Amino acid sequence: MTDIDVAIIGAGAAGIGAARRLHGRGLDVLVLEANDRIGGRAWTLGVQGMPLDMGCGWLHSADRNPWVKIAEDAGFAIDRSESAWGKQLRDLGFSPGERAAANRAFAAWDARLRSDPPPSDRAGDGLPPEGEWNAYVEALSGYINGTGLADLSVADYLAYDDAATDENWRVRDGYGTLVAAQLPRVAVALGTPVRRIRDEGVHLVLESPRGAVRARTAIVTVATPVLARGEIALPGRYDPRCQAAAQLPLGLANKLFLRLEEPKAVPPDSHLLGNPRASHTGSYYLRPFGRPVVECFFGGSGAAALERAGADATAAFAREELGALLGADFARGLRLIAASAWGQADGFGGSYSHALPGHANARAVLAGPDDRLFFAGEACSASDFSTAHGALATGEAAAEAALAALA
Repeated sequence: MTDIDVAIIGAGAAGIGAARRLHGRGLDVLVLEANDRIGGRAWTLGVQGMPLDMGCGWLHSADRNPWVKIAEDAGFAIDRSESAWGKQLRDLGFSPGERAAANRAFAAWDARLRSDPPPSDRAGDGLPPEGEWNAYVEALSGYINGTGLADLSVADYLAYDDAATDENWRVRDGYGTLVAAQLPRVAVALGTPVRRIRDEGVHLVLESPRGAVRARTAIVTVATPVLARGEIALPGRYDPRCQAAAQLPLGLANKLFLRLEEPKAVPPDSHLLGNPRASHTGSYYLRPFGRPVVECFFGGSGAAALERAGADATAAFAREELGALLGADFARGLRLIAASAWGQADGFGGSYSHALPGHANARAVLAGPDDRLFFAGEACSASDFSTAHGALATGEAAAEAALAALA
């Protein structure tokens, strides 16, 4: 039995934020991570000499995102160039007139949510019946929220949208590389899933297959499905937290990288939407940073179906969509080199959280105050959920709460 002051469960952005805030305070801190790597859903994979972000890749709301300063202080290069999202290379398959009409439809849907929100709090109920661009709005929801509009809380969606800014920057060496590099010099136990937390008076006892740890306080930063499924048995008084986690499931967004046989066939940092009239379609970033790859992005139920089919089937789907726009020769020259499957990943079960209709308040319940066991992670953020900076801030807040409790 090891005795420590603070146990941090999870080494993703929230756990790292907590560890950074606690480091140097004269406390015994231990980070317990179920997987064999640091970073959680921030994961940069090195493939053929290229750092490819399999999880979060953009510094969203970059003009207020704390990871920007952290990156600069640590010597990471930030790319501030304008993203190509919303643009369509050579107007292929999506004319300027169609883009304007589709964007008007999205803006009208957004305006209805604000001026006359549906009593159901279900974002899909804000779509006009038989709307020409309903599938386009659904596709965007898949990318933004990881889920379809039928399962999305209006109040929750607007909380994020109102807080977000239009600045989106990138880390040349990978967002995941940046996040993982910021874990301070604290004790870390990788491959150590916590299965149970027991309350023993003045201490908490954390049980794992590798043994037990006795801690004065603990910070839980695991993904909501882990809590909702009871993969960590908690004292009964935390049942409301687990119930709140069940109302904040992880939507799904996956990436697939295809290497280009002839990179010069398309300009660097350009973009294509596969089929603007289909809810299940890919968003394709061509030659990010000038690299010879296509970053394919899939969200929502379309991503789920493709994940079940497997990486090869997903690559075939991407080739078909890209071939329809750029020609069969271009599609034949695409080679699968990396793919994520966050829905099947142990310890995750998805990509980022969304509140189910009627349950936007679940975030406050999950992140509520306590005197010894604290919860953090992107799902605990009131308005920056689904982001690494939201996770970071909640980890820092949980660390401050732990410090106050220890004092």
